[in-house]
Amino acid sequence: MSRSKSAETRERILTAAIELFQTRGFAETTMREIAAAAGVALGGAYYYFASKEAMVMAFYERSAEVVHERVAGVLAGPARLEERVRAVLDARFEYFAPHRRFLGALFRHAADPRDPLSPFSEETRAIREESVAEFAVALEGTRLPRDLAPHLPWLLWLYQMGLILFWIYDRSPRQQRTRRLVDLSLPLFVQLIDLARLPLVRTLRRKLVALLEESWSETA
Repeated sequence: MSRSKSAETRERILTAAIELFQTRGFAETTMREIAAAAGVALGGAYYYFASKEAMVMAFYERSAEVVHERVAGVLAGPARLEERVRAVLDARFEYFAPHRRFLGALFRHAADPRDPLSPFSEETRAIREESVAEFAVALEGTRLPRDLAPHLPWLLWLYQMGLILFWIYDRSPRQQRTRRLVDLSLPLFVQLIDLARLPLVRTLRRKLVALLEESWSETA
């Protein structure tokens, strides 16, 4: 089998899996059903993916690649911080939009960092750190307090995760409430970053940094 044919088959299996996860649920879908939907033998499905969990990881990895490509131009330019962060968020929501039900089906795994499919797990660390790195790039060129700067990319990542959770359960038409939440909260987040530079809030900022350092040490 040629490399391009192999990649095409793998993509077909992954697409079939995601569609079934959305319609039947992750736990209810079997590898045999995925293979049948993709038009391959069961052994062929296992050749490309050792498990359903491996398919989910492939979805995570592909989403990270696509989002990185979409935001590269904006992050390389002179846009304002709010625009840069918004570009990352918009790209991720744009990619996730067709897969909203699938992500909802996976949410039961999200809260437990011991679950390999959780965005907080050791297995997803590389994907998580790549996403955090995008926010670090978005922050480049912004004057930041030295003690708070290392924590801001992680805070932006957690902010993003909160928005995704809100979006999954948003029942408004085309998830307009989520868009409104981003419109209201992102400028506030940026303003708080600006305020954190002021000498008047130095003591409060140090307490926040100490809290963050303690939290990261407990979850590392």
